[in-house]
Amino acid sequence: MFYVSATQLPFDQLFPTFEGELYFDNSIQHQAIRKLYATDASVYQEMPTAVALPRTVQDIQKLIHFATEHDITLIPRAAGTSLAGQVVGNGIVVDISKYFDKVLEINAQERWVRVQPGVIRDDLNFILKPYGLMFGPETSTANRAMIGGMIGNNSCGLHSISWGTTRDHLLEVKALLSDESEVSFSSQSTVHSSQWAVGSLQSKIFHQLSEILSNPHNQQLIQEKFPKKTVTRRNSGYALDALLGTDTIAPLLPKLIAGSEGTLCFITEAKLNLLPLPPAELGLICIHCSSLHESLLANAVAMKYQPLASELVDKYIMDFTKEHNEYRHNRFFIEGDPAAMLMVEFGAETRTEVEAMALAVVTDLKAQGLGYAYPLLFGDESKKAWDVRKAGLGLIRNLPGDTQPVNLIEDCAVAVEDLPDYIADLGEVLQKHNVHASYYAHAGAGELHVEPMVNLKTSEGKAKFRAILADTAVLLKKYNGSLSGEHGDGRLRGEFIPFMMGEEVYALFREVKNLFDPKGIFNRGKIVDTPPM
Repeated sequence: MFYVSATQLPFDQLFPTFEGELYFDNSIQHQAIRKLYATDASVYQEMPTAVALPRTVQDIQKLIHFATEHDITLIPRAAGTSLAGQVVGNGIVVDISKYFDKVLEINAQERWVRVQPGVIRDDLNFILKPYGLMFGPETSTANRAMIGGMIGNNSCGLHSISWGTTRDHLLEVKALLSDESEVSFSSQSTVHSSQWAVGSLQSKIFHQLSEILSNPHNQQLIQEKFPKKTVTRRNSGYALDALLGTDTIAPLLPKLIAGSEGTLCFITEAKLNLLPLPPAELGLICIHCSSLHESLLANAVAMKYQPLASELVDKYIMDFTKEHNEYRHNRFFIEGDPAAMLMVEFGAETRTEVEAMALAVVTDLKAQGLGYAYPLLFGDESKKAWDVRKAGLGLIRNLPGDTQPVNLIEDCAVAVEDLPDYIADLGEVLQKHNVHASYYAHAGAGELHVEPMVNLKTSEGKAKFRAILADTAVLLKKYNGSLSGEHGDGRLRGEFIPFMMGEEVYALFREVKNLFDPKGIFNRGKIVDTPPM
């Protein structure tokens, strides 16, 4: 059957041999599907030329061939929960969520699992639970976020200070390169580059990347221009800093793929390191503070005791649960009217051990005059407290009117010791622009999700949106922080990478992109050559 493409690309040539699903023509059904894929969880929206749901690896190879032949880009997509526009664009959106959703192999003894990229994080952990194992990184969208997207963004989440990032646990990726060849990048690789086919793209990548990273000038640039080492959340550009200090880069290539936003290759499988399940007893200290600044000073104290998590939620978010029929009953643990709450979690095999940990923290806080109430919660009480934090955040998404909290500077990260001063300076930036913001999330990792309230339906609001990010970028350079901690650059922050990293490092990013993908087949316009906001 002959199909007429809205963009005049000859999709009819691809369709007869494609085993999956393709949506590209001007029919009502195809246009409706394309509209569904025109946005993700970000503020960006752009109609894709087509949407493909590949069924096999061969289907993806055919898409790569087609994209190369017709100079169009492929946009890998999993659940579409990305907050920075990573899976938005006018190319072909390639959704792996439907057919690449299998758990392929579990090795409980060696603590690893092999999965396809469309496996949902929480579904994976449900399968792993009987083995006493879990995949640690956990996004707030873990009940729908998929492993492919988590690799693309180097996701981490609430317990990153103890369970690490996706990059920390990515042992191996199987992928397709821009020349349609299948490759495997493994952290356990013992294969020498001489064993790769002479003249192959895989061999070229290894040799030229080795040359780039062995150059002393490049090494110095990376060490000086990347965020300082105590910034544990760093997800801007390509992770060249993670590839330094080794004789061979082959085992480190999975670290480069993590956080690359689908711009270097197309992942078809992943081998993941697993962690033991959390301790039997988890206790949550809810540190009540009279100001946001005080809560961040309390965070620095709590971090000395190596908690599993240290999360902050401000009064603005907590107040949204006061009159809610369900969540107001979960506020039993809140004493008085705190301006901010620091929620610090500890774990051990016995409750007595957890209580001793909590006592040490609270004693230290009191000695420094930080906080005024410190309830310690266990079991269901702890779960209800976490629900207040999560529920309040969800409720502010339903504010009446056009002024809404926006994802913009929510992913900026600094060293934990710099967080109080950074947030104080950021408050002055927001005051300058006459906007209010909510503050919450990963204080223990040096990253507060700060969401300014902006009306993006006005020209003034859009101008303010960009100006706030530009001013925040200047502030981040002062603290040698990271523009993105876990949500990625995408369309949102990509424009500012040259400013943050410097033009020479940005030129290295371009070299890496052109080495893997010289024709821009994979997610063009992300990380390098991003269109202005």
